Amino acid sequence: MSNNDLNDVLGWSAEERFDFFLDQVVEEKEIWILVNDENQFLKLYSEEDGLEYLPVWPRAEFAADYSSDTDELQPKSVPLPQFLKKWVPGLTKDGLEVGVFPGADDTLWVTGPAELESDLQEALSAAF
Repeated sequence: MSNNDLNDVLGWSAEERFDFFLDQVVEEKEIWILVNDENQFLKLYSEEDGLEYLPVWPRAEFAADYSSDTDELQPKSVPLPQFLKKWVPGLTKDGLEVGVFPGADDTLWVTGPAELESDLQEALSAAF
């Protein structure tokens, strides 16, 4: 994906990026997160909403762009089956939401892990 395409997508609304995320994840069967050198995943806290969330991306390029101002984080792929089987229950247990695909303006679609799982299952069903 070229830088222009990347910037175009990052400029979309949170809802448009969420739909793009679902399409890409269904196609590629992976979700991207950011981790540090100790393999600890990035989680963010929104003071405005009072919640912690795991930011996720549909492709490595978007995660890398988000962390481009630091050398401490790198994109890591989570296979979709592993995300659904292990991450969703873990995030739910830990009380973490999922921040889907932060954009250029720092807007994102925040959803619960079970809701994201349902949306992904629905998108998977529609694809086949």
